[in-house]
Amino acid sequence: MNEKILNEALAKFVKRWGEEPTVIAYAPGRVEVLGNHTDYNEGFVLSAGINFGTFFLVSLAEGSTCTLRAGDVEEETTFDCAEPGRSEEFGWSNYVRGVLAGLCEVGVIETGFNGLLLGDVPIGSGLSSSAALEISSGLALAKLYGLDVSAIDMAKIGQASEHEYAGVKCGLLDQISSLYAEEDKLVMSDFRSLEIETVNMGHDACFVVCNTGVKHALVDGEYNERREKCEEAAAFFKGVLDHPVAALRDVSWAEWQAHHGDMEPVAANRSAHPVGENDRVLRGREALHHNDLVKFGELMFESHESSMNYFDNSCPELDFLVKTARSVPGALGARLSGGGFGGSVVVLTSPRDAETVSKALANAYANEYGQACENLLIRPSEGAHLVE
Repeated sequence: MNEKILNEALAKFVKRWGEEPTVIAYAPGRVEVLGNHTDYNEGFVLSAGINFGTFFLVSLAEGSTCTLRAGDVEEETTFDCAEPGRSEEFGWSNYVRGVLAGLCEVGVIETGFNGLLLGDVPIGSGLSSSAALEISSGLALAKLYGLDVSAIDMAKIGQASEHEYAGVKCGLLDQISSLYAEEDKLVMSDFRSLEIETVNMGHDACFVVCNTGVKHALVDGEYNERREKCEEAAAFFKGVLDHPVAALRDVSWAEWQAHHGDMEPVAANRSAHPVGENDRVLRGREALHHNDLVKFGELMFESHESSMNYFDNSCPELDFLVKTARSVPGALGARLSGGGFGGSVVVLTSPRDAETVSKALANAYANEYGQACENLLIRPSEGAHLVE
């Protein structure tokens, strides 16, 4: 939690409204560490809350009007508490509007608020600045209005905001990661049961996230194709295996190897990735239980190989960074993070090696592509909470 950002946000709030806020909440962004495209296949993911996040400061207003201010761009918008609506002009406000709409379904909200948001999650970096805003505003507004909302229900409110107000059909990973994160631990999510646990990484582990800035032009279509092929594969396995198959989570790697030759080739390849990823997440958890960061790093490299060979959701820039990381001393593992088709690579290292690893990757990338990638040092950090 960045105290400098908090103090800046407090000063901006007091300047705008002439008083201190009643409630302050903070929520971190997240990084996906292992378990790629497994969420909609009812599988497992290992993720982490990060040391970058968003503050939301709020007080009750007079009447039913809500005034929402973005402290970074100094923009302001208003709406009625009972009918938040969507804004075309101030797209950043839709995340909060959607959260408020979700809270209105929990309890009656008749009084508006004065709210300000400010954070340091880099926009467009694949570290989920949107979930940080949804969860920080959700916690603050629930406290302000005296609403009792469980963590998993708050995650679902944030997800619904993305779907209905921001127009992004995301899973629950980002919101869950922000809410359940703990310092020096990974969050393990089971997307069938929605059971959440944390797995210790220890003080000697951190990540360097290398943002290529590359964005695939057809991400939505590619994503939909991958999902459809996974569903097609699950239907195939349901017909050939002698046990129930509701999703690819129910298919083992041995079963995939035994039957993939009888499948439509593209569906066979696409399904190999989430099936293998689920196995890697479980093996990754076991490696961390034995404090084996080297083994965990090997699984990250395996994950990226699967993205390249089976799921085809990487790109040359990401492949270059992962290949380079294999030869950089102190880089224990690397893989693409998030949906793929561009974006960022997450590299496992230790705090003592992080700067050297980061510089080596940035220099190699600059030599190859003419400009350095943007790198951030990421530590598994505390989850969303109210700030006293």
